[in-house]
Amino acid sequence: MQTSRLQFTLRRYWANDRINYSIRVFIALVGVALPCWYFNATSEVTPLVLGIIASALAETDDNLSGRIKALITTLICFVVAAFSIEILFPYPVLFAVGLFCSTFGFIMLGAMGARYASIAFASLLLAVYTMLGADQSTNLWYQPMLLLGGATWYGVLSLAWQILWPNQPVQQSLAGVFLEFAHYLDSKSKLFEPIANLQPQPLRLEAASKNARVVTALNNAKATLLHRARRGQPNATGDKFLKIYFLAQDIHERASSSHYRYQKLALEFQRSDVLFRFQRLLSRQADACREIANALAMGKPYSHGDESVRALDELQESLWYLKNQNNPKWRIFLSQLDYLFNNLATVERQLSNVSNPDAAQTDTDTELDDTEARSMKERWQRITSQFTPSSMLFRHALRMAIALTVGYGCILALDLERGFWILLTILFVCQPNYSATRLRLKQRVIGTLAGLLIGMPLLYLFPGQEGQLVMMVMSGVLFFSFRTANYGMATMFITLLVLLCFNQLGEGFAVILPRLGDTLLGCLLAVLAVSFILPDWQARRLHNVMATAIRSNRDYLAQIIGQYRIGKKDSLSYRIARRNAHNTDAQLSTAISNMLLEPGRYRMATDECFRFLTINHAMLGYISALGAHRTQLDDESTHHLVAQAHRQIHMHLECLAEQLDGNLCSQAPESDSDLEQRLGQWRDEDCTSTRMVLQQLHLIQRMLPELHSLANKLAARTRKPEKAEDKQDT
Repeated sequence: MQTSRLQFTLRRYWANDRINYSIRVFIALVGVALPCWYFNATSEVTPLVLGIIASALAETDDNLSGRIKALITTLICFVVAAFSIEILFPYPVLFAVGLFCSTFGFIMLGAMGARYASIAFASLLLAVYTMLGADQSTNLWYQPMLLLGGATWYGVLSLAWQILWPNQPVQQSLAGVFLEFAHYLDSKSKLFEPIANLQPQPLRLEAASKNARVVTALNNAKATLLHRARRGQPNATGDKFLKIYFLAQDIHERASSSHYRYQKLALEFQRSDVLFRFQRLLSRQADACREIANALAMGKPYSHGDESVRALDELQESLWYLKNQNNPKWRIFLSQLDYLFNNLATVERQLSNVSNPDAAQTDTDTELDDTEARSMKERWQRITSQFTPSSMLFRHALRMAIALTVGYGCILALDLERGFWILLTILFVCQPNYSATRLRLKQRVIGTLAGLLIGMPLLYLFPGQEGQLVMMVMSGVLFFSFRTANYGMATMFITLLVLLCFNQLGEGFAVILPRLGDTLLGCLLAVLAVSFILPDWQARRLHNVMATAIRSNRDYLAQIIGQYRIGKKDSLSYRIARRNAHNTDAQLSTAISNMLLEPGRYRMATDECFRFLTINHAMLGYISALGAHRTQLDDESTHHLVAQAHRQIHMHLECLAEQLDGNLCSQAPESDSDLEQRLGQWRDEDCTSTRMVLQQLHLIQRMLPELHSLANKLAARTRKPEKAEDKQDT
């Protein structure tokens, strides 16, 4: 019994992606620390360890052949970075020119995709690592070969990991999707509080934030599946995981649906337990998502429990009880509760089918949308398309190149012996926007201080090489364990690792104060760069993000309305439109959150922005409900009414996008009170699907006037700062 429990515990830890990643790094670090200790190679351990760190940061998920190609590309970039530093180091002017050009060039490589962005960052990191020991390198080959040796060792270990556990990244990415689902369902359940003064806006803002995390998890899962596919088609081993991914997409559409105004339901049923029943069901389904995430991560079959099933049955009994009251006032509201119940009942069925996804796949096109550049021509086109000041990547590349070059100038001007820590700090702290840079700066300073304060006594307590090598390995492992979860902690451990590395060269205490001073100077340069070199203030582009979100909702709605005539089918074009709508909603939420971290004079209409986000997310919820209940309608008069309503909504959304882009609508749509009345009053003989479609279109239509008012205000306030800047520039 104890043995099986121990095996279960070990298996659960093994399934954790951070722990799994840390074990790989641990093996890599021990693989260089032990030989260096055995052969007393104290000067070689530092570049070998730094090479491992750079290679691990360049690692991205892919299939075996993709990983081999990525490793070869990484090593080629590392060779160019390391040897160019060694060759140009004695010539400051040429070195500065090379630093500027290589920084700009490496960052622009990120236009080809996330894999190349990681390789580019790691190559710049390895270049700075080469600078740290360039003055002590005995010859041209000594330090670069050690750095490349450490990088190659980790790359080979990563390939072996891929061969032994090829499906683990897929399992972990899908587990992440269902874990985010659990958080999202918990936030949605708060909308079912049966109180008279329910204020849905804060709850919708929270739901929008949680939805953004779900969207990110789904995008990561899609990328992981694509890496194991050919031309968008899955291979045999990934077929099951692909079906679970499609199942997750359907669950997401249903979970993000909104069928009615929650505050009206809360007011009407505040003396009933029915909304509590909905809330309990959502909470139980969130728990089921956590269990699914755990089962997927551990590679075990999922067995659906009876807690959520019982909650569904009790909710149905509660609905029957209300219907038996025969209260005519409740007729319309009970219809809304029926829509909600049917939607959540389908979610329940989808959750129970996770272990048997074939049972739920009937009309889904199994092709994935592959947006990755495959040929050299496509990659080059992506890079050249970014050579414009309006490109965020171009701005970041130019900003980083100038900041690093100025940092190098400070090293020469102040004659700093260990001044290359300035460049290392700029590289880690300077992010594509101000809010991310500000957050990194705070974490970097606190982490560096903590690392130095902890490191000084440890150097006294463990003066021997053996103890310090053990702490080096543990610091490196903990750095990668906390790198994505808590950057401040990660900085503390990497600072400790650096102290221990340089102590192997007899310089541990000598780098403590310079390390702190260089970190502060590097942070200052990073903030100045992101604030004054082609800054990307969110308020200046927020109207464009809003316009894109409106257009994505328009396209998603158009895909759905078409299927009410031809019947439900999860085609590739439909799934692309649905994913784009959720992606832009998530981008809008992120952009507004980033704007709040920027200086007050660069913020714009905060209340209006939050209101716009709330309405946009609510509209996406209403559209998602239409998508969740897709079915073929047979009545021709209903089709005519739906087409008429959709045509008007489409024109309004197009006009809204034009308003937000700062343009006047060429043909502003007029309100149609007769159409609105026909949408709001359906006939009793209409089928359930007809009533639901008309209701959702009516809910969307009622949002449009407020959206137009907000769009006019936001567009006007956006144009004012731009005009002020133009005057300053002239």
